[in-house]
Amino acid sequence: MATSKTKNFATLQRRSVVHRILKDRGDAAVVTGIGNASHDVASAGDDDRNMYLFGIMGGAAMVAFGIAVAQPECRVVVITGDGELLAGIGSLATIGVEKPKNLSIVVIDNQAYGATGNQHTHTARGVDLVGIAAASGFDRTVLITDNKALEAAIDDIYNKPGPYFAVVKVMTKTGPRVTVPNDGTRTSRRFRKAVAGEDA
Repeated sequence: MATSKTKNFATLQRRSVVHRILKDRGDAAVVTGIGNASHDVASAGDDDRNMYLFGIMGGAAMVAFGIAVAQPECRVVVITGDGELLAGIGSLATIGVEKPKNLSIVVIDNQAYGATGNQHTHTARGVDLVGIAAASGFDRTVLITDNKALEAAIDDIYNKPGPYFAVVKVMTKTGPRVTVPNDGTRTSRRFRKAVAGEDA
């Protein structure tokens, strides 16, 4: 790991990236990390198939893993931040070993804890999340730094066998906060009904 901050040369805007990814989601279920990832996803339009996580730092990938295993016919996509994933980095080892084919993880990496004052995350000091995912057993991994690579990744995110892992480097600046459904019981119940059906 590098001992000094790695400058973020990203030119992509996180909210535009998330909106582009969600544009082609089809019937996919989406699990968000806490903080800005939830606002990014909600800003593209609330959806019953969105599972917004609150107060569970580092849990997005494992929550999505459980859903992917329970609903193997449903594509499950995680949209989270670098700080949130770093808090649960061990989840990549479990997912890499179990290899759910219907799971994709997209990390919106601004190299900062955007929700608490933009303190540098480990990725700002050289930690390579794509490398960690590859070493954990993910067969498909990618680093995305421009719109061309983002467009090329859309089909992989939704249609190719997983587990899939992408890091999208974005600028530190975040979009405005939006209203995100924060009743956990209601959100989880409507999500379960939308993803698993009426009898779930």
